Amino acid sequence: MKIYRKLYKAPFRVLRISRRRFGLRLKRDMLVLKDALAQEKQETKDMLVAYGRYTRNQASKEELRLANQQLADLIKGLGLGVFAVLPFAPITIPVVVKLGKLVGVEVLPSSFNNLSERKAQLNREAQANKRALDAVEKASNE
Repeated sequence: MKIYRKLYKAPFRVLRISRRRFGLRLKRDMLVLKDALAQEKQETKDMLVAYGRYTRNQASKEELRLANQQLADLIKGLGLGVFAVLPFAPITIPVVVKLGKLVGVEVLPSSFNNLSERKAQLNREAQANKRALDAVEKASNE
């Protein structure tokens, strides 16, 4: 706390702003994760429908190929679930993902591959919403 007092004139304001920034970043990351999990859920439902159609000899080769890819993604997710149960999971899971990338093995399911793109898109949407709200406030004040 002494460092903040020496560096900033308003240390409590700085702490409040940084806490709010962290909360907003966490909320945004949770929304991206929710989106990825929803996509994974929909792909799994489609996989089960495709396998059901296969049992009645009504599925095409493309449907079966996509269903098999989703089954592989599901097994990848279950493999990471084992690490989630172990102690120090917040440390071991990123290490396993990083080692997998170094070796050339994709550890994460496909719906988690483009999380950085989703974060960027969510940031752009938030900026656009903020600009729209500011424009509405400005118009209402005039």
